[in-house]
Amino acid sequence: MKLLAILAHPDDESLGFGGTLATYAAAGVETSLVMATRGEAGRCGEHLRGTPGHPGPDALGRIREGELRAAAGILGVRDIAFLGYHDQELDRADPGEAIARIVHHLRRVRPDVVLTFGQDGAYGHPDHIAICQFATAAVAVSADPTFVSGDGDVPHRVAKLYYIAWPASTWAAYENALKKLISKVDGIERQAVPWPDWSITTEIDTRATWETVWRAVSCHATQMGIFERLHDLSPELHQALWGAQSFYRVLSTVNGGRARETDLFEGLRD
Repeated sequence: MKLLAILAHPDDESLGFGGTLATYAAAGVETSLVMATRGEAGRCGEHLRGTPGHPGPDALGRIREGELRAAAGILGVRDIAFLGYHDQELDRADPGEAIARIVHHLRRVRPDVVLTFGQDGAYGHPDHIAICQFATAAVAVSADPTFVSGDGDVPHRVAKLYYIAWPASTWAAYENALKKLISKVDGIERQAVPWPDWSITTEIDTRATWETVWRAVSCHATQMGIFERLHDLSPELHQALWGAQSFYRVLSTVNGGRARETDLFEGLRD
């Protein structure tokens, strides 16, 4: 079995999807990651972009790539690929080019299950919304033999696609532990809107891996100024953060219905 997460920035894999990636990797699932950017537009510790002490975008991108690789190693991710887009500019990428790049990796990795952000971008982040749109389109055309993505690429049909879907309880835990998560776009403040419980198709029990997730999150040292409060959390609160992950099943060629899944590979296992 193979699992692929298609995400936007280093730390998305740990903060957003870490419990799921670690749980399936520990169970022997071949787990891979495609990352759109290297997070080069972000902060570095306490230093905001453009201020003294910030290493600059190129250097920060290299640092954050190293942080991602360390975190992925802890989570058990076997394969990491970068699409090469600039942080905070993903929604301005050429759609045809971006989709083709993702299709190339779908055909290279040949995953059974793909994970990405939902159409809301979690809290309206344009890069998260863009990677959702590109990944969804790529899954749709990856099986099409007329779609060209690279020399030697063989069409591949993904069996299941999921969007991460945080319910109100998860958002409350995140914002209590971190801060109110917002994204200001074109002068308009966007914030998280929880998914209704009834719309969640899948809930994965990740309690056994919460300590692994915390170690992976801690690899992102450049971003820990934002996550400083996590150091003071009790084990119980850490488990509340990382102990379950919820998803919306966008498509499945093997199962359906309204009964909530507890396994992303339901319908695929012998």
